[in-house]
Amino acid sequence: MLLRLRLTLASLLGGSLLLVLLCLGAQNLDTRPQLNLGGPRSAPLPVGFVIGLALVIGVISGGCTAALLTPLSSGWADRD
Repeated sequence: MLLRLRLTLASLLGGSLLLVLLCLGAQNLDTRPQLNLGGPRSAPLPVGFVIGLALVIGVISGGCTAALLTPLSSGWADRD
């Protein structure tokens, strides 16, 4: 259980650190296309920000998935 908590916290902390660095780095980008989200269009966002945001979401979801798929320790599971 402690391993799952550490993996989850590490992925959330790493993802939020990447998001902060991404926001700092995306401030001076000039190319800002809009995303077509079906009907409405999004605010103009830099291309690097959109790609970086997808990377951050992947880091967070991958870390949480690894935490959920980690087996529980077998010492407590076998005791009745």
